[in-house]
Amino acid sequence: MYELYIANKNYSSWSLRPWVLMRQLGLTFNEHIVPFTDGAVGSNWDTFRSFSPSGKVPALIHDGTSLWDSLGIVEYLAERHGGVWPSDPQARAWARCAAAEMHSGFGALRQHCTMNCGIRVRLEHVSEALQGEIARLDELWNEGLARFGGPFLAGANFSAVDAFFAPVAFRVQTYGLKLSPAALAYVTRLLDLPAMREWQADALAETWREPGHEDEASAAGTLLEDLRGAPSK
Repeated sequence: MYELYIANKNYSSWSLRPWVLMRQLGLTFNEHIVPFTDGAVGSNWDTFRSFSPSGKVPALIHDGTSLWDSLGIVEYLAERHGGVWPSDPQARAWARCAAAEMHSGFGALRQHCTMNCGIRVRLEHVSEALQGEIARLDELWNEGLARFGGPFLAGANFSAVDAFFAPVAFRVQTYGLKLSPAALAYVTRLLDLPAMREWQADALAETWREPGHEDEASAAGTLLEDLRGAPSK
């Protein structure tokens, strides 16, 4: 049995990637939520180190093997299950490059639009760096959708590349990011997936609040709406 360790669903964009992929592929796993609750994310180091060598989430434990990076987890799953990557060689190559670009890049998007599923924020300032990354995101999504025929980025089926951009769909929703019609339609498609609806419902029901993530969202702009329940005391 796969044992998947994740953090708060409201905040943890990295955790969402393997979680949504495994859900959409119908892979059975035990979910372990270990929340960010002590201020800065790094303060969870000792707790996370009990299951993750890097002290970070996500982590997947399987048959005595510990995998501690979302891309590493995806490749491990790809060796054992079909559908993780597209079967077409060209689509697969493109999907791997796009996923790797998301994995290592888009720093301004991460910095200024931290994932917070439960709130809606009006951005007060869009920096040149952030605008450039939004434009690149739009370009990349339109390329994949047009080249491989959609409705997902690398063809007819949801795959790992869509999982890597799933957290961005929540960011678009939270911050009202401006994208082309085709890209916005793709965001709607992702948000309507059963696994994404499940993740969002769980995120809204969480009562944990992590000050660092909350401060990052507040710094981005004006809070318009908080859809979450009352925080725990």
